[in-house]
Amino acid sequence: MSSRNKKLVPQAKSALDKFKMEAANEVGVNLTQGYNGDLTSKQAGSVGGQMVKKMIQSYEQSLANGQN
Repeated sequence: MSSRNKKLVPQAKSALDKFKMEAANEVGVNLTQGYNGDLTSKQAGSVGGQMVKKMIQSYEQSLANGQN
């Protein structure tokens, strides 16, 4: 089955994976490289939520620094 989530910049995959691992670590979810289908919805949601929170913080910081 092919993924429907196409990356706009395929070269960014390793950076996105690292970002996901960092976010998971911050919320106490133990991710492994590869398959993580055994996570609960709550765990997966907390990782995604932490990623969004960090992206918003980064964007707000760039606005405060006049980079946008």
